[in-house]
Amino acid sequence: MALARTWSVALSGVDGVPVEIEADVGAGTVRTQLLGLPDAALHESKDRVKAAVRNSGHAWPTQRVTLGLSPATLPKNGSGYDLAIACVVLAATRAVPGDRLEGTVLLGELALDGRVRAVRGVLPALLAAKRAGLTEAVVPVDCLPEAALVGGLTLRGASTLTGVLAWLAGEGELAAAPEPAPTRPPDGPDLADVIGQPEARWALEVAAAGGHHLLLTGPPGTGKTMLAQRLAGLLPPLGRDEALGVTAVHSIAGLLTPHAPLVSTPPFVSLHHTTSAAALVGGGSGTAKPGAMSRAHRGVLFLDEAREFGAAKLEALRTALEEGEVRLARRDGIVRYPARFQLVLATNPCPCAPPKDIDCLCPPAARRRYEAKLSGPLLDRVDLRVTMRPLTAMSGAEVAPPEPSAAVRARVHKARTRAAERWSAHGWLTNAEVPGPALRRDHRLPRDVTGILDRALSLGALTGRGADRCLRVAWTLADLAEVDRPTADHVAAALEFRDRRTP
Repeated sequence: MALARTWSVALSGVDGVPVEIEADVGAGTVRTQLLGLPDAALHESKDRVKAAVRNSGHAWPTQRVTLGLSPATLPKNGSGYDLAIACVVLAATRAVPGDRLEGTVLLGELALDGRVRAVRGVLPALLAAKRAGLTEAVVPVDCLPEAALVGGLTLRGASTLTGVLAWLAGEGELAAAPEPAPTRPPDGPDLADVIGQPEARWALEVAAAGGHHLLLTGPPGTGKTMLAQRLAGLLPPLGRDEALGVTAVHSIAGLLTPHAPLVSTPPFVSLHHTTSAAALVGGGSGTAKPGAMSRAHRGVLFLDEAREFGAAKLEALRTALEEGEVRLARRDGIVRYPARFQLVLATNPCPCAPPKDIDCLCPPAARRRYEAKLSGPLLDRVDLRVTMRPLTAMSGAEVAPPEPSAAVRARVHKARTRAAERWSAHGWLTNAEVPGPALRRDHRLPRDVTGILDRALSLGALTGRGADRCLRVAWTLADLAEVDRPTADHVAAALEFRDRRTP
């Protein structure tokens, strides 16, 4: 009887669990048995690995091979275990030494000719391996730039199974991790391109400064989409921890490239109303994959023609807007993906959507039905609501030119810095992340400042959640004004942004 061990990683969402892979080769019926709840792709790895081993100049054992993946009760999925299985079986038969396998994580899919192919989720897998105390890793050479984002591990890149086996035997070296190349953020669209719409531009600045959600309502052609596309360009670059969290999601989704492995700028995800619920929230067979809400983590999720999405998809946003996380329940358990994004909704005021609202031909009942497609509970979670006006002139020669993104970005950065310093003891980065109880208890405003919220609550024009969101917006307005605490004018302006009227 011969036994060998090595390591790989199982992913559940962005969380990884180190998996110990054991190979036992001994007497018995000639067969290869894989234990540990493998999915279909992993179950097929037996045939892939056998062909890769033979085509790499080695013989597959003519005895019973038992492969155990522990923890045995944790579902395993994907083809990323191929390289580890091949190496541990050959180490068990003494075809190659197994000393280097102890404490080493192996990730990679094998082609039938022995090539090592790239797999998804290398970054979160190596982060989990590092937390577990593992010190070395072998990954596909195409994944080395992504793997190099994880410090504290000795990384090696493999292009073929033959090269890995030669390294195990001490007869060759694998590719070393490259030095991270500096990346220049791409130039996005500039806010100077937007003509007019001062109210909407101000709302966009407030949304960027505080991390607030935004609803833009107006006839076609008024610049709703142009404004939404420029929001991500007003946000500051992601911090190191934020960038790794966003990159981990994009790694699992298969969106990373070797030339730009680190997502250092806030992502912008725009969806068409024909998008399915699974594409929005996440899903798929086996372990659920991240959807658009998670791919927009720490960035902007834009829903154009929001009222055309359908109630089921729109209501699916509600939990993520409150908790910053998506939970997908499946047969094998619950998968969690981060989803702390800024939501921007754009919609027409009515089905016919004429350039001027006075020309609307919709019956009152049809207009009410159209407006009701955005439910009260969803709108209650949107901090800023702006009605955009039709353009009346294209020439701007007689007025000052539109302000560029760089000038607005500088003010947003100063406001965000003030907020981050204020909430640093709690770990909150923006005003939108601050829980309502903390605002009301630890940073309570005087009654003469919040009196207008009390009147709105007593009249039923505002909910408790809405009042908390008004307080968050008021703090953002104070940060933009560079004052220490919100005033009554800031609170009134925040309430006005919610399109609520009080006497």
